[in-house]
Amino acid sequence: MERLEQLYAIGGGPGANRPHPSPAEDEAHEFAWAWMEDAGLVVERDPAGNICGRSTERDDVWVGSHLDTVPRGGMFDGALGVVAAIEAVDTVGRGSVVVFRGEEVGCVGSRALVARGEPLPSAFLELHIEQGPVLADAAAPLGVVTGIVGYVRGELFFEGRAGHAGTTPMAGRRDALVQAAAAVLRIRDAAAVLDGAVATVGQLEVEPGGSNVIPGSVRISIDARGPDATTLDGLVSSIGFDPVQRTEPIEMSTACRDAFRAEIVERGLAVVELCSGAGHDAGILAAAGVDSGMLFVRSLNGGVSHSPDELSSKDDIELAVEVLSGALGRLAGAP
Repeated sequence: MERLEQLYAIGGGPGANRPHPSPAEDEAHEFAWAWMEDAGLVVERDPAGNICGRSTERDDVWVGSHLDTVPRGGMFDGALGVVAAIEAVDTVGRGSVVVFRGEEVGCVGSRALVARGEPLPSAFLELHIEQGPVLADAAAPLGVVTGIVGYVRGELFFEGRAGHAGTTPMAGRRDALVQAAAAVLRIRDAAAVLDGAVATVGQLEVEPGGSNVIPGSVRISIDARGPDATTLDGLVSSIGFDPVQRTEPIEMSTACRDAFRAEIVERGLAVVELCSGAGHDAGILAAAGVDSGMLFVRSLNGGVSHSPDELSSKDDIELAVEVLSGALGRLAGAP
């Protein structure tokens, strides 16, 4: 918790402010470098700026996360996974810690790592705050991640006819925003009937944009996500648009999930599994063929994240680090 506080103070408030690339992200990496050296690890920096603290045996099971943040982000997003990884490797005496660059801007560091073609780890574990209310609603401190959703992004355009807001009768108007409003509701309803699907219209551009002008054209953005390819395809079909970007869903490995499950069961807790609705570095490594696993720790405050209100309890965090350490030991073959 002290290390999380130190990282949170970098960049000034309110919230966590360590965007990529920035001196604040650099400073956070220097803290992590020192902590890994304190744990007896041999620390290296790769061409993308990722840092890795290796045990003397150069174990190929990696644990880690990222230290960059969105503007005014939370204390735990990314940072918890890094400090927990250092704690786990130090406790177990096996494994390596990796700290990725630029996760919040498209997983820059992990993508660069897998693109270089160098030998990758045999397994990768990432602890992360849930960033949602599922675990809190289930009264569960921890959750084993089954996979990371796929997503599509694109736009829809609506053409109407601009006109004077006061002199054009309601009958016969061609209001592009009214058309767009109906589409927003259709997009919402399309996701609501598919298990695990979500869809969001986050941007809307209205032309000409005057308060006393009937909208003549409207553009809306679409972000649609699903836990598997079938659900994602069905969602795209129901919405009726051609995505310009698509990332496929990815499953977490059975071996990593089993290691987390075993540690949770050993502590007398029920195993709760859930799909991650957000992307993570673990998804990039999994897509590259690395056995990857994620453990979520319960979010409080309604599951809010990317916000100074982001919160997890000390007890949940302590339990999460214990389970992460145990899973690392199982996968790394610790005695």
